[in-house]
Amino acid sequence: MLRPALLLPLALAACSAASGADFPKLMPTDTLLVEEPLSPSPAPGLEARADALRARAAALRSATP
Repeated sequence: MLRPALLLPLALAACSAASGADFPKLMPTDTLLVEEPLSPSPAPGLEARADALRARAAALRSATP
């Protein structure tokens, strides 16, 4: 039977990451909480597509008796 004093080091060794693991870079909280502008919005392309779909739907409605 393993001694209780030996269980803790074995448990920690089992939970440790591999030696080649890439961990995220640590950054200060102030840097993380800064409000940065978002990437360009996809809304203009989506609006154009929605307008095209609305025009197509209107054309189909007018063609249907």
